[in-house]
Amino acid sequence: MTLKPLADRVVVKMTEAEETTKSGIILAAAAKEKPQVAEVVAVGPGGMIDGKEIVMTVQVGQKVITSKYSGTEVKCDGVEYTIVKQSDILAIVE
Repeated sequence: MTLKPLADRVVVKMTEAEETTKSGIILAAAAKEKPQVAEVVAVGPGGMIDGKEIVMTVQVGQKVITSKYSGTEVKCDGVEYTIVKQSDILAIVE
């Protein structure tokens, strides 16, 4: 099964959360922050949304930073993805 986002939606796969701090302290599962860096898996076509033309600026394969608690989490073939609006993507990581 594949996910094909509609309108201005983007399917991303979150990266793994850090397991240790920079100083080497191992974090418990409850202490880990929710990751904000994700890889773009699929991009919707954009188009006219609420009377405004939306041009998609992200591309498949790019690493992006998303809003911390944005999007809808879905599981497809055992893999967890998050579907976000393009406006919930804060930056592209280069």
